[in-house]
Amino acid sequence: MEDKSPTYQVHLPIFEGPLDLLLHLIKINEIDIYDIPIAAITEQYLEYLELMKELNLDIASEYLVMAATLAYIKSKMLLPSPKEDKEEETEEDPRKELVQRLLDYQKFKKAAEKLEGRKILGRDVFARSGAEEKEEDEVEVEVEVNLFDLIEALRGILKKVETQDKILDFTKEKIVIKDKMMEIIEELKAVKYVIFQDLFSSAEDRYEIIVTFIALLELIRIQKVRAVQFQEFGSIRIYLREDN
Repeated sequence: MEDKSPTYQVHLPIFEGPLDLLLHLIKINEIDIYDIPIAAITEQYLEYLELMKELNLDIASEYLVMAATLAYIKSKMLLPSPKEDKEEETEEDPRKELVQRLLDYQKFKKAAEKLEGRKILGRDVFARSGAEEKEEDEVEVEVEVNLFDLIEALRGILKKVETQDKILDFTKEKIVIKDKMMEIIEELKAVKYVIFQDLFSSAEDRYEIIVTFIALLELIRIQKVRAVQFQEFGSIRIYLREDN
């Protein structure tokens, strides 16, 4: 029987670390970073790792270390508080060290993004001076999405097929990732951009969805296409890079 599981492994420069994944989960769940629900976040974190494994992404050991850290914090928080020595100070929150790491990392990322934003402003945006400047002339700012934004969008698509039979049809011709990459390129040559979800509109099963996603990641890696948003949680647009 032919093995139809994708064997292509993706090594990405956009591949963020475990702290990026945690910040992503905090953002999409609209969680107070000082009061992280460890049980729920740990469950979602592990779900992401499972999907990343299915996508054959190159998962660094730091992700597994963070998974163990979350499990440890979760177990500490499940332990009953000691009733002895009531006069002693309240036991330190097991999440404290993780929260501080996240705050420090978030501060570092914002500083880096601010510097990058200045480069983009000087290179691509030309402000109009004096009375000519009008509110309607403001340039819509685009932000290149990260890996976890793409995976979150993929999860939404996979939810639509998870109730279907997951047994693969081995009589179908095997989909080659390089062929799918060429399909995406040809589609983008005919239009200005493609909405992320539309790339999967013709996919017949979970396997084809996964292959299409891996093909997209590879195109991003080799800088043939770019994925951007114009507002937080907005639609992800896929553009062919101008130099292509």
